[in-house]
Amino acid sequence: MNDAYQGPTITSELGRLPIEAAADRNRLSRGTAGEVLDMIDGAPVAELLREHGSPLFVFSETTLRRKLRHFREAFTSRYKSMSFAWSFKTNRLDAICKIMKDEGWAAEVVSDFEYQKARRLGYEGSQIVYNGPYKSRASLKTALEEGALIQIDSWDELAVVEDLVEELDDTFDVGLRVWLTTGHAPVWSKFGFSMINGEAQQAARRIIRNPRFRLHTIHCHVGTYVLDPETYGVATQILLGMRKNLSDDTGHLVPCLNLGGGFPSNSLLHGMIGPAEVVIPPIEDYADAIATELNALPKRDRPLLRLESGRFLVDEAGYLITTIVAIKGGPRPDAPAETLSSIVVKEQMLLSDTARLSYVLDAGINLLFTANWFAIQPYPGRRVETLPVPTRLLGCLCMEIDVIRDHVDLPRLQTGDHLTFHPVGAYNFDQSMQFIYLRPAVVLIGTDRKVHQIRRKETLDDIESAETLPAHLSG
Repeated sequence: MNDAYQGPTITSELGRLPIEAAADRNRLSRGTAGEVLDMIDGAPVAELLREHGSPLFVFSETTLRRKLRHFREAFTSRYKSMSFAWSFKTNRLDAICKIMKDEGWAAEVVSDFEYQKARRLGYEGSQIVYNGPYKSRASLKTALEEGALIQIDSWDELAVVEDLVEELDDTFDVGLRVWLTTGHAPVWSKFGFSMINGEAQQAARRIIRNPRFRLHTIHCHVGTYVLDPETYGVATQILLGMRKNLSDDTGHLVPCLNLGGGFPSNSLLHGMIGPAEVVIPPIEDYADAIATELNALPKRDRPLLRLESGRFLVDEAGYLITTIVAIKGGPRPDAPAETLSSIVVKEQMLLSDTARLSYVLDAGINLLFTANWFAIQPYPGRRVETLPVPTRLLGCLCMEIDVIRDHVDLPRLQTGDHLTFHPVGAYNFDQSMQFIYLRPAVVLIGTDRKVHQIRRKETLDDIESAETLPAHLSG
């Protein structure tokens, strides 16, 4: 007998998984007919496509406003002194940004382009927070003149702003972006000044000593899709410590802390076991983590808390409707389900886990860039009472890497059937591109359930209007 033998053990990993994990391993545990999405806010998917073409981005104003109010209530019910800014880079569509403005959100921009867009949409300079690692000198001057809050990102940018305020001969509120480590999330060290080596504190003192400046905000952004709420609690502790040290040394108590964004939506990364509503912490947990630290201060010392959310607010308001244009490969051979015993059916499902059936769609990663990271869920537009089979969802681009889902269980569908991807409201439109295909139309379903086209389908003229031919090629 081998003395080294050890009996079987139950791994700790099993204990960490949600109770639904066992059911998720069995494709038949939730029935043979998956979820269907044939209407969005009362608008039939098929009718939307007939009117506006496929593929088609769709946004729900009802969902967007509900998420905005949910987020606001989660924080203001726990901490009274709040300011909310909308991250333009997450979704810059005019209609989306106007809804944000209508709900009282400031604009958080990260480029001259976004700054100009915010101003054109009616945001005053005082309603704009200007972030980002590169801001042109001209845009910095405009931002100072119009009263926007510049959050200084580097020594070089600080030197430019110092030069500009001397030219403008006035006093200006500015912010300082810092980076830190919480021990709860990967470190983002690309942006701002390091608190690790003391340069953030050095930069803050330099700003405070300059009579042309008032240090209004200390800002950090701990990451994106942050799944541990305590990350924000630790970050708040660190920023409050820096704030107190500056007050003790200089007499200036910084009036605002900005914790940025990074709050996750109900979406799953590839490999995560859902459902998302169980895996993703509720926004109230994040609010608790931050507010607990701030409310521990005496009331007179509590700062304004500013947040710059994006993904949490808009992701679930966005859909992309697509059409199956071709079917490739084929599933493993099987007989009609009624002729097989349940154990034989299960064996067939388990013996071939690799998807052989592929649906080619009229959209690809040109429109769903975040599919590289997120397992965006596809919903058929009609109910099909067949066993789900492992399926690959291929995009329309002439690229081998254009795969939206490498493996997802779907019923047998046909060419011409529709698949709606959700949630896709965050980043996908802004990061979409005219590679091989032009970008599709975008519609907004209003709170009155009326369908509004908020961006028309692109044409060749849209692309060629920016091009010119040299004289020797124009004949």
